[in-house]
Amino acid sequence: MTRNIMALLLVSVVFLQGCAPAIIGGAATGASVAHDRRTVGSVVDDQGIELKAFNTLFRQNELYDVSHINVTSYNGIVLVTGETPTKEMKAQITREIENLPKVRKVHNEMAIASPSAMSARSSDTWLTSKVKTKMTADTDIDPFRFKVVTSRGTVYLMGMVTRAEADKATDLTRRTGGVQRVVKIFEYTD
Repeated sequence: MTRNIMALLLVSVVFLQGCAPAIIGGAATGASVAHDRRTVGSVVDDQGIELKAFNTLFRQNELYDVSHINVTSYNGIVLVTGETPTKEMKAQITREIENLPKVRKVHNEMAIASPSAMSARSSDTWLTSKVKTKMTADTDIDPFRFKVVTSRGTVYLMGMVTRAEADKATDLTRRTGGVQRVVKIFEYTD
């Protein structure tokens, strides 16, 4: 049975060459949702929160044009990272996101600074990849249960996890080269 499914997928990929990333991405998303402790509805709500936050902030040119803003939602808890030039703008960003439907809490971790350079953002992306790779290699950690966000060398860990899972992931992250600080934004299941 499994061989038949694999053969069907391979044939589909050959005939739908442009759609191969969608098929593979869909399979990865399915695996992620199977391990995620959020409901499928919560996963969809989080994606909606992120999209609505982007749309809301993008429409405010005076704010968006001078800031670098990243919004990550996990189970209705929103993490905002990046840079904005003033405390007032940071507060405005928080207010805008707090007013979105299904947002339970906002952690605004933006720095009061000019937008970071692409080299700094690339370094943050590299750190996130290193942490996720280490989580994947560790048999005691289910990487699908954690959302990892890095900004300015600080790694933010999000997820619905047990305290033991949180401790293992936090320790692993702290021992990753280049990580300056680890911030835990967990919901504990125990």
